[in-house]
Amino acid sequence: MPTEPAFRFVDLFAGIGGFAAALTAFGGKGVYSVEIDRAAAKVYELNWGHSPLGDITQDATDSVMNVPAHDVLAAGFPCQPFSKSGAQRGMDETRGTLYWNILNIVQAHHPSVVLLENVRNLAGPRHRHEWQVIVETLRDEGYRLSETPAVFSPHQIPPEHGGRPQVRERVFITATYDPDGIGSAIAAEPVVSPRTRVGGFDPSTEWSLDDFLDEDHHVRGCDLSVAEKLWIDAWDDFVQLMWEQREGRRLPGFPLWADAWPTTAAKAAELAELIRAEETASWKRDFLVKNAAFYDAHRRVIDQWAEKWGVFTDAFPPSRRKLEWQAQDTPRLWDTVMHLRPSGIRAKRPTYLPALVAITQTSIIGPRERRLSPREAARLQGLPDEFTFGTQPASATYRQLGNGVNVGAVWNVLKAHVARDEEILKRTAAGQRIVQAVLDAPSSPDQRLREILATR
Repeated sequence: MPTEPAFRFVDLFAGIGGFAAALTAFGGKGVYSVEIDRAAAKVYELNWGHSPLGDITQDATDSVMNVPAHDVLAAGFPCQPFSKSGAQRGMDETRGTLYWNILNIVQAHHPSVVLLENVRNLAGPRHRHEWQVIVETLRDEGYRLSETPAVFSPHQIPPEHGGRPQVRERVFITATYDPDGIGSAIAAEPVVSPRTRVGGFDPSTEWSLDDFLDEDHHVRGCDLSVAEKLWIDAWDDFVQLMWEQREGRRLPGFPLWADAWPTTAAKAAELAELIRAEETASWKRDFLVKNAAFYDAHRRVIDQWAEKWGVFTDAFPPSRRKLEWQAQDTPRLWDTVMHLRPSGIRAKRPTYLPALVAITQTSIIGPRERRLSPREAARLQGLPDEFTFGTQPASATYRQLGNGVNVGAVWNVLKAHVARDEEILKRTAAGQRIVQAVLDAPSSPDQRLREILATR
């Protein structure tokens, strides 16, 4: 006789199942999931046993409700309308209106807990209206939630609590159904914040990225091209030269751009005219002035370096003539984590990674001299090695992981939310089951998740 699940959940905009991973590990059972991307839906099916392929705009409208009753609603609703990389049109853009499909479901079923996730920019000044709409419409439906965004990142969580060395700040909207206003006497505080330190963990000193990487320096499809190695070798030489020239002082915080250095009289005149021009933005003027001063201070060494490596030849496209150093006192570029961005090479300390993104900026692990592998990227999203991506190309896996939600972040956010609203939740049978399942669960989802996936 099958065991009764602790609670029922729906998984909207499901992707490959980051929410499903956390909620299933808590003992929940998915009764509905939906994902419009066919490739992501296939991966979801491989791991969770059913296909979520479908369209929420067809299943949850003003006149149609194909979503069944449930206790927990989870949704990492599309972030493009709010992301800095998009046009930021918010709810004026069609995808932004997908929130209204979520609200239709809430109005139909009033689940005990609503758990939404989006990019941090949703709570930024450009989207204050959209944020307020979400808060007010949920409150109108009888939900208790914080006016202040709950911003959280997996790198704030120690590994024994499901954390991962990835800076991935996301806004979580957590709400408890409280139609009688039991909790209205005390304003709801955000359950987490950028200052939250689970168990006193210090992410600046305690992370070891190596714990999540394979030892191999050569992973199929992750090696660097000859040109990429040339660019990194050249800037690595530059970094070491500057350490000597600057007597151990770190590189400046502003991007160093070879095309902004006055290497010839003609170039100097061109840059000076640009600096004087009224239409030049103040940030760009400041950038040009600082680069010119840096070049003047190290002219002889820079000129020799640029000639040695052919920096101003076709071997170096403009996007590879810029270095943004965020690696503090790391002595070599090859000792950092790098991104080859359209705006240049960005280098960071090799403690934890920047957020995985859905575009082709896969991190380069300097000490491994290769890119982060798809399996390593999955680990950084909290998905164990038992999680399968089938036979799809690596590019699809990177994209799906970049669009996904981190499992450990969901786990800890839901634990904090249920602990905050425990007394309200306990007033219903469904709420009691959620409280018991979530608060009695181990500190990390990792072991449970491995066991669940190993049996699929």
